[in-house]
Amino acid sequence: MIDLKIGIFGGTFDPPHKGHSTAAQAAVDSLCLDKLLVIPDAQPPHKRLPVDAPEATVRLEMTKLAMADVDKVLVSDIELARGGRSYTVDTVRQIKEKYPDAKLYLLMGTDMFFCFESWKDFKEIFKMASLAVFARRGGEEEQLHRFAHELNRKYGAKVKVIPNDAIEISSTDLRSLLRLRRGREYLDDAVYGQIIKGRLYGARPEFQWLRERAYAMLAPSRIAHVKGCEDEADCLARRWGADPQKASEAAILHDVTKKENLAAQLRLCEKYGIIPDSVEAHEGKLLHSKTGAAIARFEFGCDDEVCGAICWHTTGRPDMTLLEKVIYMADYIEPTRDFPGVEELRRLAYNDLDMAMEMGFEMSVQDMSERGITPHENTLKALEYIKEKIKGRDK
Repeated sequence: MIDLKIGIFGGTFDPPHKGHSTAAQAAVDSLCLDKLLVIPDAQPPHKRLPVDAPEATVRLEMTKLAMADVDKVLVSDIELARGGRSYTVDTVRQIKEKYPDAKLYLLMGTDMFFCFESWKDFKEIFKMASLAVFARRGGEEEQLHRFAHELNRKYGAKVKVIPNDAIEISSTDLRSLLRLRRGREYLDDAVYGQIIKGRLYGARPEFQWLRERAYAMLAPSRIAHVKGCEDEADCLARRWGADPQKASEAAILHDVTKKENLAAQLRLCEKYGIIPDSVEAHEGKLLHSKTGAAIARFEFGCDDEVCGAICWHTTGRPDMTLLEKVIYMADYIEPTRDFPGVEELRRLAYNDLDMAMEMGFEMSVQDMSERGITPHENTLKALEYIKEKIKGRDK
């Protein structure tokens, strides 16, 4: 009977990235493993997790996503279930008890390998498993082999060196990139989506990624409008001192549920706990602002300011925030819009934003009245509020 060959690949995986999954595949191939156990730790003994680190269960789920396409991998919660500090000797011992006849390989990077003699009960680990070390690009193999020979001489340790051409990125550097709307190329798409959804590590989405997902939710005929709205929102934000990046997020996502009919809008309301008012319950075009805001919040992790701008871009409301005004007006005057009065509205938008809002509300109320539609009370209240504000301002 041929003994199983089992690899053990532990780490914080905070977050798990393509360097991890490429290394895992290299280990499976190089060592001819029958199984590779990938084990996120509960609490690493050699360092503190960052203050913004997600819960261990979240790291576990992201690791499953990251390793989904790697052959013979099983992502294990063995250290999370055990709790406390995740000492490798305890993990190897537990696996050895489960697979007493298996040949175990403990995988690690070079930094961990060179300090292995400082690990808890490292000599016991040598008795249970061989070490398998990933060699970085750049000619480390000779140094690794020398140290492996020394460990063998002193302790009888067995060491394998695994050539590894994985893209090198430290988790610390990757977390920094994510906060700058960068780093997506180092992550599996599903992992990146989870990070953005939860805004883990303070991550903010790369705009092209956000556009691709938003456009996929639109009717093709609406994409030009959304592109125009994003450009206009950026210009207006810079003109009036709003955050251009938040303006772009809101503009990209403001119409993501626009194509849905009333029944679909109401299903989204039920899913996200939205209670439509008596008018919205019969008008899908009004509901798309609220359901779009919910998608932005729960699927893309947008903050209250961005979600508010999406929520009020159709009806408006009294005492709108600056970002809400920017998105409302960008939606109204973006370059594909063509209706009587739009040029004057565009001029006002860059000279007196409140006057432009007043004009926009008045035009909306007039248009609806001419079509026999009762204007939403939020629009009427918004118009009344901005009139009073301008009147008080100009005294």
